[in-house]
Amino acid sequence: MGLQGKASITGYAQYAPEKYATAPQMFHLEQVADLAHQALKESGLALQDIDGLILNNTSFHEADIFVPAMAAEYLGIPVNFAEVVDLGGTSAVAMVWRAAAAIELGLCQAVLCVLPARMAPLGPAEDPTQLATAMRFGGHSTRYGAPEAEFDIPYGHVGQNTGYAMIAQQYADRFSYDPRAMAKLVVQQRDNAQEHPQAIFRGQPLTEADFLASRMVADPLRLLEIVMPVAGGAAVIVTSETLARRCPHRPVKVLGFGERLAYKSPTYAADMTVTPIREAARQAFAMSGLQPVDMHMAQVYDCYTITVLLSLEDAGFCAKGEGMRFLRERDLGFRGDFPLNTHGGQLSFGQAGTAGGMSQLIEACTQIQGRAGPRQVPRHDNAFVSGTGGVMSEQGVLVLQGGEPA
Repeated sequence: MGLQGKASITGYAQYAPEKYATAPQMFHLEQVADLAHQALKESGLALQDIDGLILNNTSFHEADIFVPAMAAEYLGIPVNFAEVVDLGGTSAVAMVWRAAAAIELGLCQAVLCVLPARMAPLGPAEDPTQLATAMRFGGHSTRYGAPEAEFDIPYGHVGQNTGYAMIAQQYADRFSYDPRAMAKLVVQQRDNAQEHPQAIFRGQPLTEADFLASRMVADPLRLLEIVMPVAGGAAVIVTSETLARRCPHRPVKVLGFGERLAYKSPTYAADMTVTPIREAARQAFAMSGLQPVDMHMAQVYDCYTITVLLSLEDAGFCAKGEGMRFLRERDLGFRGDFPLNTHGGQLSFGQAGTAGGMSQLIEACTQIQGRAGPRQVPRHDNAFVSGTGGVMSEQGVLVLQGGEPA
């Protein structure tokens, strides 16, 4: 029961990550059209082939309701399937499996999944400080009636840093904490980023000493293990087998998926050291017929280093409590024995808001298609991709596999 591997990612596009101050401003509808055009060009398909559309309403400046209809109208295409996904950093993963399911059910033949993440021009009556205010509270709602507005924010639990620091503190108390293992993770991902032309930190390699000297932000999290938000945006196209045969590049089959939402605030987690990805990965691997040992790469959502550590443990790449040892003993570079975030991860490639998780997905596709250039992984048929939303509160997994070249 589940996916049969009959839907494939055949095209993708993403903007190079840029600092908000220097990135061009575009209406989000314009970004949807531009990213769709680029992804269609990559896939060899025409706009008229698209009959499914998945968006994220929190990414849109122009409206927060009827967003798919507005986007379909702007693109000039009727669609048979439309969806809005609001799962934060796991939205990209969630979009792809929903698209694959819709295709295998016969609802549509080609689905555009798109997450615009550049700033949109503000109208004369709009508040320019709205984004800064929202970022101060992270994923927490300040609205009247929201539990976190009453029970989290007044006690200093604001933004993302505090939540992930609490998780790291609890992990340290239970299993110990090795800053040098985290340093190795960050440094090797930064090394990977040096070979990606779009990475925002390309040309800025790091050393372990640099990591350990970076200031403490929320104990035990240092500055260099916390993601830097940037502007960007990305899109992928998921198609049927019939359309995939028309595409110029190797299709990337969606073999398995899993998704799990456990809570909104980690305050209410039964155990902060056990994450939702445990059940999501179990489902994805069972559906695909593959296991962690079969993966040729892992593209793991990395808003924080602790996210990577717990994701690797709970997904089954190593035992619970063994993550630090695993990071110390494995070579995480694209030439290594455990290629991890071969584009540099969001920590070194850049996190374009909700679209940040698309970077892991697109890197997996690039690697599977053998198009990664100097950072190409030698064995590149199977990929594990994860997404994380909130404060480890919602996670998703994809197991991808390369199909027969077109």
